[in-house]
Amino acid sequence: MFGKKLPAAVLWDMDGTLVDSEEYWLSSEQNLAKEFNGSWDAQDGLDLIGMSLYDSSQVMKDKMGLDLEPEEIIQRLTDDVVAQLTVSIPWRPGARELLLELKKRGVKTALVTMSMKRMADSVAAQIPFKAFDVIVAGDMVTHGKPHPEPYLLAATMLGVKPEDCVAFEDSNTGLTSAEAAGTKAIGITNIVPITLRPGRTIWPTLEGVTLKDLRKLFK
Repeated sequence: MFGKKLPAAVLWDMDGTLVDSEEYWLSSEQNLAKEFNGSWDAQDGLDLIGMSLYDSSQVMKDKMGLDLEPEEIIQRLTDDVVAQLTVSIPWRPGARELLLELKKRGVKTALVTMSMKRMADSVAAQIPFKAFDVIVAGDMVTHGKPHPEPYLLAATMLGVKPEDCVAFEDSNTGLTSAEAAGTKAIGITNIVPITLRPGRTIWPTLEGVTLKDLRKLFK
């Protein structure tokens, strides 16, 4: 039998977990490289998935040989991705449905992303209900994923213990952050393969997942 305990909160990564925006980021990186005649291939982009924008922008600056500061790179990429999301948001299967059930049952939620706050706000605003109680973004933390700070901050803002929370992530970097914070971290397979190791939980999709499935994590 599964436990009767509800999660104190459910913490959501955004890119690749809530919305299928990783392709938008990858294309924006390619566009930047072309504009400055920089070297950047598909694997370079995949290697950055889940990483802090501040860290990834430094990688891009060095690899592409850009005469731009990391902050300028971040703003350019964010502008490009936000513009694409304004046209169309490709939601990940099952994500909005589960979010709606959580809100109906009164479970607290947080969006925990390494994207900029303005981008996270833009995505959250396009959900037809108040999906998140708090948002933690890349420009709100000192240490980005894989450091636990983003998830620890989200739990603090919600007034809950990390170990009483479920966290959803689609990358090794993000999952490491959620695990290090002490949450019940679930990897949701997407573009980048998630490393399977003892104690790690990986689900193929959120489609069909309900609050009943989350309660099983607390047995």
